[in-house]
Amino acid sequence: MNITFAPSESYEQALDRAAQMWGIEPEYGDTWGHLHTTTPETKKGILKALGVPVDSREELDRAIENRLWKEWSRLLPPVLVRGETDRSLWINIPEELEGLTAQLEIRWEGGQAERSTISLADLNTIGRSELRGVRFVRKEAPLQPNAPLGYHEVEVTIRPPDAEPRSAVMRLILCPDRAYVPPAVRDGARTAGLAIALYGLRSKRNWGCGDFTDLENIIDWLAGEVGAAYIGLNPLHAIANRQPFNISPYLPSSSFFKNPIYLDVERVEDFRNSPRARAFFSRPEVQAEIEALRSAEFVEYERVWALKTRGLKLAFLHFLPEYRRNSPRAAEFRDFIEREGEMLDRFATWCALDEWIHRRNPNVWVWPDWPEEFRNPDSTATRRFRGRYWRSVLYHKYVQWQIDLQLESAQAHARNKGLSIGLYHDLALATDRCGADFWAYRPFYVSGCRVGAPPDNFSPKGQDWSFPPPNSEHHRETGYRLFAESIRRNCRHGGALRIDHAMRFFRLYWIPEGMDPAGGAYVRDRFEELLHIVALESVRQRVAIVGEDLGTVTPDIRRALERFGVYGYKVPYFEKDGHGRFKLPWDYPAQAMVTSATHDLPTLAGFWKARDIEARHNAGLLLDEANYHHQLAERASEKQKLLDALFAAGLLPDSFPRDAAHVPELTGELHNALVGWLALAPSAFMTLNQEDLTKETEQQNLPATVSEYPNWRRKMIYTLEELGTNPAVRDFVRMFRSWLERTGRVSLPLAAD
Repeated sequence: MNITFAPSESYEQALDRAAQMWGIEPEYGDTWGHLHTTTPETKKGILKALGVPVDSREELDRAIENRLWKEWSRLLPPVLVRGETDRSLWINIPEELEGLTAQLEIRWEGGQAERSTISLADLNTIGRSELRGVRFVRKEAPLQPNAPLGYHEVEVTIRPPDAEPRSAVMRLILCPDRAYVPPAVRDGARTAGLAIALYGLRSKRNWGCGDFTDLENIIDWLAGEVGAAYIGLNPLHAIANRQPFNISPYLPSSSFFKNPIYLDVERVEDFRNSPRARAFFSRPEVQAEIEALRSAEFVEYERVWALKTRGLKLAFLHFLPEYRRNSPRAAEFRDFIEREGEMLDRFATWCALDEWIHRRNPNVWVWPDWPEEFRNPDSTATRRFRGRYWRSVLYHKYVQWQIDLQLESAQAHARNKGLSIGLYHDLALATDRCGADFWAYRPFYVSGCRVGAPPDNFSPKGQDWSFPPPNSEHHRETGYRLFAESIRRNCRHGGALRIDHAMRFFRLYWIPEGMDPAGGAYVRDRFEELLHIVALESVRQRVAIVGEDLGTVTPDIRRALERFGVYGYKVPYFEKDGHGRFKLPWDYPAQAMVTSATHDLPTLAGFWKARDIEARHNAGLLLDEANYHHQLAERASEKQKLLDALFAAGLLPDSFPRDAAHVPELTGELHNALVGWLALAPSAFMTLNQEDLTKETEQQNLPATVSEYPNWRRKMIYTLEELGTNPAVRDFVRMFRSWLERTGRVSLPLAAD
């Protein structure tokens, strides 16, 4: 590596150089195979959001030179992430210091320290640069081959004879090269699970929204009837629980903490022991509200959350005297608070402020509208609020403690029941720009751009997801601490983690302010460093990693995910050969999860009846009537191709109609064939969505809609109590279980019928 800087010859050249340096890709290919060139306006919009001045060639050149100078003039980078095959670190020094020695101290994560003196001249030179008249050399210092995995600290000091000592500290992250592989899928073994929308579970005991006790009950059913190894969940992230704008689990207020709406309040010890709670919730009008919420067609978030808030606050009031006495339970709570640290403190403060400000001014719903002094988590006013209203802050910490207890219980219950993996969690990509994380960690996000997706078959106008992209540079400058927490906390109490939009590690589609989705561009990230950290957290917590790699994902991205041991994500709708024919099951990769659909896609029955196209048409998402009829014709063609593939795979009998036009609905034989298609794949994991087990036609989310469709509110058509008794459900389960047994995916002995 040899770096020099010379002024650009033109503004256009400077703009292109800056775009390349800040990771803006010059072009991308869409799902139709068309190539799109990033326009100068898009480059300028993204660079301005990143803080790069773009008004002149001189400004751009100065920004480029400053970035290079910052990289080379510092003795150490802020962080180095190393895999198993590269146990080394590098040091930047002015060329005139090359003959000196350096003191190296490594403070290992476990508390030990290792000190040594190294000759800089004896180290291998791996790069040179000349900037502002100074020549720099980059030296590589080897580490011990068996250096422990983990998060360490390195300090380097050089003492020139006639100058002040130079010293720097950096974070050193030593990682495995591959993520964890659970025993259930080692050596070619395969397994299976069921994915559910936890909020949509119906039962005769919940308060109108699925909760952690419902989760344990469906685990009992899975263990006794199906023999699955895991149960997949929607993201459990904290959201505002205000419909329709703040109920998407994929647009969380915080991805580090959980949504209390999933708590079984009646199971909280302090609720059970509180006379006030028992008295209030035994009132006829309260019981009538609970019953109305149970029987409601959709989840009514505000009403459910209002009841649960009342119950949790009464429980907390009952717990407060115990907390002051520092009982054994209070000591456990204090331990939880200490473990969670500053992140819990910030989240609970935001929650308390949000309540307090909205109560004082009901027209204020989001923190950007708060009084100025509270918009900064480190302001004097915020600190004073935290001290004055400590009980409110403590209450929100208490709620997260109860979530942790019930979620831990659910994972232990799953493992005790024989589900070898247990809970399969989901980490969302997005962050609500009006939520707790953006308030607490604003420097980690880029204002002035939104993340989205370019136009494709499902969204011809493109998608604007309306949340800010991550600030990759700030993550790196702070040693990837927040990124590591995002993986670590979402692995907790689980055996597998789905990472939504795994392309995030490589690039994201940025849309500058003032532009529509078609005017965006992809911006690169440091995938090698990010995926090594994912592998480290995966191995430490013994959690398999599944990367959702749908959409405009390039072959090199998929190869990199495979290299890091991340399981791909295969949905039959998208798995086709070069001629547009559906791939047969045995053509699927082994290192993957094959699944019937995602939350954004039609169910199997909905695909067959084109319910998703009808929903998009009704919501006004299609360009015009011609586009609507074109999509219907295209769906008819896709159904025929799928039917042909099912016959080619030997999954349908000769007596079954060969013309898809003669099969208007998902019949029993067709349902059986599609589930068999998934089960026969060599892919390590096979996930059937609950809606596809029970042949439901409506999907959970219709992308690019808010109030036009009941997103994230659909309940199961059956209650949990009906799962073991309803004849239709039992037929579905027998079919599913039969395929698991025939393909070796069943993971535990099953109860007799």
